[in-house]
Amino acid sequence: MEEKPRYSRVSDILDLMTFMLSRVQGVTIADIMERYNVSRRTAERMRDSLLNIFPDVEEIEVSQDDYKHWGFSNRSYSRLVSFTPEEAANLEQLKDVVDNPKSLNYLNKTIEKIKALSSKHHTTMEDEIEMLLHTEGFAIRQRPNYSVNFETLTLIRDAIRDSRVITGGYHNKQRRLEPLGLIYGEKTYLVAKELAKGDGIYNYILHKIKDLRITNEYFDNEDFDLESYSKRSFGVFQGEIYDVKLVFSPAVAEDILCYNFHPTQNIEKQSDGSVVVTFQASGEREIIWHLFKWGKHVKIIAPLKLKETYKDYIRSIDLT
Repeated sequence: MEEKPRYSRVSDILDLMTFMLSRVQGVTIADIMERYNVSRRTAERMRDSLLNIFPDVEEIEVSQDDYKHWGFSNRSYSRLVSFTPEEAANLEQLKDVVDNPKSLNYLNKTIEKIKALSSKHHTTMEDEIEMLLHTEGFAIRQRPNYSVNFETLTLIRDAIRDSRVITGGYHNKQRRLEPLGLIYGEKTYLVAKELAKGDGIYNYILHKIKDLRITNEYFDNEDFDLESYSKRSFGVFQGEIYDVKLVFSPAVAEDILCYNFHPTQNIEKQSDGSVVVTFQASGEREIIWHLFKWGKHVKIIAPLKLKETYKDYIRSIDLT
């Protein structure tokens, strides 16, 4: 841990005020040490400095642990917190990478509130945000642009929350579905049971469901766990679960060591500089589509079936 110059300590004290205001249960000395990468002695000095400046900082009783917590008893100090044009511009830029329509709607409302709170300098802030947006940006991402309107998402969420059957047309057939969850990828998928098919769980491409309606018929979701269901697959396709073992060449080792393939992954660097990645997942098509981007730098060790499917996929590519 490095001791910081005096000018940065002042900035940290002001940031600590915001940090404390953001925590209902206050912060501990350990929280301060971790956030500012300082020693315990320095963290205690920062706390004491804040106590000297703001008399409304006091110890807060928290039953969940044995640590002392400090926070503000007077929430009016939150008026001292402000937003910079850079912070607002960062949120504006995030709009380009948010695929979930509901999340995008929330993001827009958050940006509006930030601008409203900064109304004293509204014109200046708008000008600076505009300048930042013109000088910074995200790389273009090649992806499908499927439209799912906000009303549809709201209806689906209501049906999932209340465990109510929905109806709609899908692939030219009327369906009665028990909605269990939503999975977001390149497309948005509805995870559901179809009453006509028994107890099986299927994924339906949400933007392809037509004339969606919510009924007054209820069902038992049997405590369905979407997280556990999602972790079974590499993407969204469900099927046979493979014990996958991959070896990546030293040339891409640095990237692989920081890469998230799957929640069950284990990544180990070898003495020759290569990296071994193992995980358990279904969805062989999505696995091989993803591995294709690594080209000659990846080898499939197991399972043999996945390796053969990958070879067949490469042989099927017409380069003429």
